Amino acid sequence: VNGPLCLHPEVKDTLGLSKQQIWTSNICSVFGTIFLRFVNGPLCDKYGARIPMGIILAFASIPCALTGLVNSATSLAVLRFFIGFGGSTFVMCQFWTSRMFTKEVVGTANALVGGWGNLGGGVTQIVMGSVLFPLFKTGMSAEQAWRTVCIVPAAVGLATGITILKISDDAPKGNYDEMKKNGTMAQVSAAGSFRTGAANINTWLLFVQYACCFGVELTMNNAAASYFKSTFELSTEAAAAIASLFGWMNLFARGVGGFVSDKANARMGMRGRLWWQTICLVLEGCMVFIFANTKSLGLAIFIMVIFSSFVQAAEGSSYGIVPYVNPPVTGSIAGIVGAGGNTGAVCFGLGFRQLETKAAFLLMASCIVASGVLSLFINIKGHAGLISGEDSEEAIAAWKKMGGATAAPATLTVPEPDVETAKEVEKTKSDDEFKEFMEVVKS
Repeated sequence: VNGPLCLHPEVKDTLGLSKQQIWTSNICSVFGTIFLRFVNGPLCDKYGARIPMGIILAFASIPCALTGLVNSATSLAVLRFFIGFGGSTFVMCQFWTSRMFTKEVVGTANALVGGWGNLGGGVTQIVMGSVLFPLFKTGMSAEQAWRTVCIVPAAVGLATGITILKISDDAPKGNYDEMKKNGTMAQVSAAGSFRTGAANINTWLLFVQYACCFGVELTMNNAAASYFKSTFELSTEAAAAIASLFGWMNLFARGVGGFVSDKANARMGMRGRLWWQTICLVLEGCMVFIFANTKSLGLAIFIMVIFSSFVQAAEGSSYGIVPYVNPPVTGSIAGIVGAGGNTGAVCFGLGFRQLETKAAFLLMASCIVASGVLSLFINIKGHAGLISGEDSEEAIAAWKKMGGATAAPATLTVPEPDVETAKEVEKTKSDDEFKEFMEVVKS
């Protein structure tokens, strides 16, 4: 997905594009991801993560390989829209990890998968912009180099998608179609799952907060290389190398965010998770204010690293809260919240498209700080809020590990559905189908 981003300065010069046209292509890329993230959550609930993951990766590799055929702002925007489909695979990653790991380790697994997945953005910036692009330029012109270099990430994406389809499993017990045939898994209504998840107000509050962390990361992936090149008069290769630092923070920062959220939960329950979420968002916004006003290259790099760390930590913290919202429909809720990140990127991208760069940064910083306040309104059944409400006895036993109860999962899991919610999700089924469904769940 990030393959063409670090090459935007070259594409802009070759095609004579304006700043607004470049940002239009960035926004189109994110629009493609938004649509599929809404769809992928229910699809994972119904079909598992393996099939949609493999198909989408293979499909997204095709427009990536066709980057060299771009000859106008319109063709660039259309190409980026279809390449953006690859970004929707985040939903499958988070769902899939939760199916493959036990509750005791799923928090750590999800944080690492999410963080290292996003790390691909930073790796791509430095490999494409600072290694492959200069390498290709040794035997051809700069224009020929950027028109051919995207074949490399396209080949990697295609090979990965095919490998996933051929050798991986949906869950430890096998693939979903086999499990359904064997009677070890019930049929799931994707539409019912989505309706239930979308009807919960907490889903949309987290949607906004994720827009202000992952949406910011996507915006920086789009903007960082061009910003450093124009502001500090750097070469394309140097700007791409510096911009890659933002993504490299995923190596540890998202995992740290989830880890601290788990520790806060162990001491304070959901209230601890919400406080950590709020702190990450507010400090992230403050760092953007400072970054926008920094004139020194060295200091700008340092502030960007701190800023990026809080962005990734907020992302990890967000998915420490998601599984508690309504456990039986976690897949759909994860998909909606994930789409929030891309929606945020569209909104912030419009700001960078229409405003001066500094004004766009200040607007983004203000939105981030304001999103932290939304934690006040997140109230999950059975759990305390940020400053009001109390945990249920079950919740207290879980996070204090009392009474032999098992600690609540750290991030995205697929818990056993309760009867009331299961009836709501499966209400389109007949009574006999529902009884069969509940027998499978209980077993």
